[in-house]
Amino acid sequence: MADKPAEKVPRERYLETQKLVKRFDEAVAVDEVSLSVGKGEIFALLGSSGCGKSTLLRMLAGFEKPTSGRILLGGQDVADLPPYDRPVNMMFQSYALFPHLDIWENVAFGLKREGLPKDEVQRRTGEMLDLVQLGTFAKRKPHQLSGGQQQRVALARSLAKKPKLLLLDEPLGALDKKLREQTQFELVNIIEKVGVTCVMVTHDQEEAMTMANRIAVMSKGRVLQVGTPKEIYEYPANRFVADFIGNVNLLEGKLTVDEADHCAVGTAIGEVQVGYGISGAAGMNVAVAVRPEKVSIAKARPVGITHNLFAGKVKEISYFGSYNNYIVVTPQGTKVKITEPNGSRHELLDITWEDDVCFWWDDTDAVVLRD
Repeated sequence: MADKPAEKVPRERYLETQKLVKRFDEAVAVDEVSLSVGKGEIFALLGSSGCGKSTLLRMLAGFEKPTSGRILLGGQDVADLPPYDRPVNMMFQSYALFPHLDIWENVAFGLKREGLPKDEVQRRTGEMLDLVQLGTFAKRKPHQLSGGQQQRVALARSLAKKPKLLLLDEPLGALDKKLREQTQFELVNIIEKVGVTCVMVTHDQEEAMTMANRIAVMSKGRVLQVGTPKEIYEYPANRFVADFIGNVNLLEGKLTVDEADHCAVGTAIGEVQVGYGISGAAGMNVAVAVRPEKVSIAKARPVGITHNLFAGKVKEISYFGSYNNYIVVTPQGTKVKITEPNGSRHELLDITWEDDVCFWWDDTDAVVLRD
């Protein structure tokens, strides 16, 4: 396994925050956040409730004034500008459509408020409704549309004024799971077709991984890691990110061997070998992170496996159609999560509850975490 790749910095930085801070009395909601977002990029702020992501988004929109720090948009500091003087538009989770206006009037509302000529309002509104494939619904009221259609109307209204920065606050949070998955791709296609720079807030990991070019994982007002979905998942920077993104087995232990091309960690289930060095000190406390889908399981001891091979008893099995989840408990009492794909409808799975099994993983599939 290669060392963690260096963070990709956008070639053309369009939005930057520099040591941005927001305090509410004594509480620090956003704590010295510095980010760079490239032009045309879809960038996600991901974290649990209360981590500061929505406050950060509201500062970008101008609804909250920073306690300190800078917000640069195209090189201009907009931190002190009111929302109406920023080339920014925000789409709220509730969509905030006007129930008494039809779809055409909803999309045209902001353009009329700007005093654009009637023919320009007509042209741009028509373009936006065609973009979101709702031109034939122009005379319907919001309550006559599905949740996904209302979401696209809200997006059309946000894009109609041609903002340089589009902000999305939990854009798919009001939709059910199946519709949310379908709408994710529609939303990305529309944003990329327009070419607008986009920052979205979400607590849904799958949504961030599917939609965003890069993700910032936040906790307690701070950004813990920025990277592509693959970097965040495969190379988590610390225990929090590893545990927050997807499922993971975290094995606490102490570093016993550290060479340039490999290291070893003594854990409760035995020594774990990892296929790269970390330049650490022997005896230091670390954790080994292994994703469940990278762990293999069998009733018989595998031939040719010489390390990272352990034994346990199956205590839980969950069937999810395309895959099974197993919880295996080792003799030391450690629970290990294992995910195995189901390759065939008629496949005979011979592993069941209380079976004694072996499980193992390759040394290139583990990550050592210091923090």
